[in-house]
This record gives sequence, C-alpha cells and structure tokens, in this order.
Amino acid sequence: MKIAIAGAGIIGACTAWAAAKQGHDVTLFEQDTAMAHTSRSSSKLLHGGLRYLETGQFSLVKKALLARRFWLERAPELCRPLELLFPIYKGCGRPKWQIGIGTKLYDLLASSSGFPRSSWLDKTEVLNRCPALLSDGLKGAFSFYDAQMDDFALGQWVVGQCRDLGVEVVEHRKIETFDNLAGFDRIVNATGPWAMELRAQQGGSPAYTIDWVRGSHIFTDRECTQALMLPIPQEKRIFFVLPYQGKTLIGTTEVRQNHPEAERPSEEETDYLLAAYNAYHSEKLTAEDISGSFSGVRPLLKSATNPSDATREWAFERVGKVLHIYGGKWTTAQTQGEAALEELLK
Repeated sequence: MKIAIAGAGIIGACTAWAAAKQGHDVTLFEQDTAMAHTSRSSSKLLHGGLRYLETGQFSLVKKALLARRFWLERAPELCRPLELLFPIYKGCGRPKWQIGIGTKLYDLLASSSGFPRSSWLDKTEVLNRCPALLSDGLKGAFSFYDAQMDDFALGQWVVGQCRDLGVEVVEHRKIETFDNLAGFDRIVNATGPWAMELRAQQGGSPAYTIDWVRGSHIFTDRECTQALMLPIPQEKRIFFVLPYQGKTLIGTTEVRQNHPEAERPSEEETDYLLAAYNAYHSEKLTAEDISGSFSGVRPLLKSATNPSDATREWAFERVGKVLHIYGGKWTTAQTQGEAALEELLK
C-alpha cells in the first residue's frame, strides 16, 4: 500500500519502519526535522517504569522491560545497561518493604530480558558509591537495572533504517489537512502533542483526549558516578539523578499545560528540581551551577486528575483510512509501531 505518516518523532518513525519492512510504499512527513520535539526531550532512559507498578500498569511495564533488550541488541553503540540506586531513608518516602516488593516484581516482569536482578545495598556500600548523599537516616538502597540512551541519536538511527528500506522522509512539511494526502491508501496521524489538531479535520468526537504534560530537566557540569532514583520530598513523585555525557542530568517535572508547544523550563520548575536534589545531597546546587536545561511535552492519554498517575499506554482510533495514534512511551515505540501498522492494515 501507499502509506503517509504525519510526524517523524519516534512513534511515527517506528510505524514507518514497520510498514517499510513489510514492503509498503511509505512517505514520512515532519513539520520541522525528525526527532526535533518530544522524542529528543526524554530522561534518556529505556526503562520499564518502576513507579508505574504503583498505578497497576503491569502489562505496559512488562512490554517496556522486554523492549529494552531490542534497542540494546539493535543499536548497542547508542544505548547501554544502567544500574540505578533507590535509596531508603528512615521516615521519608515509601517504606523499604514497598520498594523491595516493587523491585522484585520488576525482576519477575523482566525475566528473560537478560538484565541483572535487583539487590539490596547497605548504607556503607551506598555511601562508598555516592559520598555526597546525606547519611542521616539512610538505611541503604535497592539496586536495579534499566538502560540509558541518546534519544536523539537513537531516533535518527531509526529514521536511517527507514531510509535504507526506501521510506521517503519529507522534513519541513506540516500536514494541516488530509486533503494534501488524497493520493495515499492509508494515513497515520503520529504527530504526538499535535494529534488532536489533525483529528479535528475529521468529523465526530475523538475517541480519546490528549493531556499535554511538560517534563523539564536541568544539567550541571558536575560529574555523576551513580544513577539515582529518588522520591520528591513530601510527594508521591520520583525524580532521577543521572550521568549523561559527562554531566549530571536531573529531572523530570510534570506540569500540565493547555497547548502542545514546548516551553523553556520555568523558574519554578528549576527551583523544584534543585530543591529535590539538595534534599538528598550534602554538596548543594544553586541556579549558577546549571549549565543547560530542556523540556518536552508528553502527549499522555487523559486518564487521571494528577498527570503523575496517568497511563503511559497508547491507543488507536481508526476514522476511514486514517489511523490516529494517541499516547505512548519511547521505550516501547518499536512495539507500538508494529501494532499501529497491524491496526492500519485491517
């Protein structure tokens, strides 16, 4: 079939890749350049989502845990296994037993993925690895594994796979109306945060609604030797402290907004991330230590009052010859692309 795909983020590119592998004639359209928006603004993790277990997203977590292996096998030069520590403090955040159950369930869902199993590290071992962590009340930490990637480079690698299979990639061409694509047998709306704009070109009420949630990150030039996953003080949310390209990456926020365009991280978000980091470290950071920042808009399925509880699953809606894609997650993009093609060809 002759297939047009609007949106060359990771979901659109993986859908194009899936279609091209089956021999279809595919054109991938992008309003700017491939991977220019949400897909390059992630936390740089290929992960199952340990915290998603709390909201019962077991199926998604399992899919994502197994999907990590796909990326590591296909593009090992762009991603690597990453050990993270989840420190446990007395009287602060979730109790040790709860995180212990979570990491064991993570191991179970990841069985056959080839990743090391989780383990418990005592206080001495944790402080040996992370001397700047506050020792007061520290019980130890759970060690578990995910993977880290260069999201932009890995996304461009997928676009390269598409081109090698004959996909025509047309950049700087925004699809504003389906009339522009009248000559195609099938059309995919994979425009992420902008999906509702294209859906509005067709009649009827959409089957799903997008929640625009901004996630911001900050960098500091201080070297990070150990990846950490930590609870935000007095909140259910967690944040990451990660080594990335010789720097320390701290994120993320979750701020609901009323439009699809990414904004620069706000002063409030920066202060929020600095306060979260400083709550656990003896060597404090200030705004002067920030060497860079970025934000991206996650197009989440609107499924919860608090965006932290929203599902990271995806959904499809077929209207005529058009398939609309809502939501999704970077780690499972290849799986989602294959599922989108199957739905498109029905």
